[in-house]
Amino acid sequence: MAKLLYITANPKTEDQSFSLSVGRAFLNAYKQQNPQDEVVELDLYQTDIPYIDADVFSGWGKLQQGQSFEQLSEDEKQKVSRINQLTDQFIEADKYVFVTPMWNFSVPPKMKAYIDTICIAGKTFKYTENGPVGLLTNKKAVHIQARGGIYSEGPAKDMEFGDRYLKAVLGFIGITNVQSIIVEGMAAFPNEAEGIKEKAIKQAQEVAKNF
Repeated sequence: MAKLLYITANPKTEDQSFSLSVGRAFLNAYKQQNPQDEVVELDLYQTDIPYIDADVFSGWGKLQQGQSFEQLSEDEKQKVSRINQLTDQFIEADKYVFVTPMWNFSVPPKMKAYIDTICIAGKTFKYTENGPVGLLTNKKAVHIQARGGIYSEGPAKDMEFGDRYLKAVLGFIGITNVQSIIVEGMAAFPNEAEGIKEKAIKQAQEVAKNF
C-alpha cells in the first residue's frame, strides 16, 4: 500500500477553479485504480503553515547550540514543531500531487511557504563535499497547474516560474520523476475554456491510471 499526499493551494472552491476541478478528476481516477492506497488531502489555505520568520530562526539556532526544545519560547516551540510535523508528513508519503494556479507567473504564497517547510537540511536533503544531495529518492509527483494565458509556447514561455520552480525544488530533494498537467488559455480564449478543462481532465485521468 502506498501513501499519496494531495496538496492544493487555491482559496477557491472546486467548481470555481480549473486546477482544482482537474485535480479532483485525477484523484478520483487514482482512487478507483488504487483503492488500497492511503490518500491524505492537504488544503494549504486551510492549514497552519508557519513562515520562516525570526521565531523559527531563533528556535533553530537555540537547538543547534544544544538547548533543549523546552527552553524555546512558546512561539518558537509552536512554529518549529509545526514545521517538523509538515516535513515528517511529506517524507512519509510515497507519491505527491500538487495542484496550483499560476499567480503572477509563479505559485501562490501558501505553496511557497509550504515548500519552505519541506526543504530541511538533514531531512529531505544533505550537504556533501560534492554539493547538496536529495534524500527523497524513489518517489514521484504530479503538478497540476492552471494558467489563464498561454505560457507553454510563444512570447510568454520564459515567464512561467511556477511549474519550473516546483520541478527544481522537487529535484533538489531527490524527486526527479515529476509529470506536469497544464490547463492553460482559459482567460485568453474564454469561449474555449470548458473544452480546455475537459481535455485536461481526460489527460489527468489517463495519468492517474499509471501513477
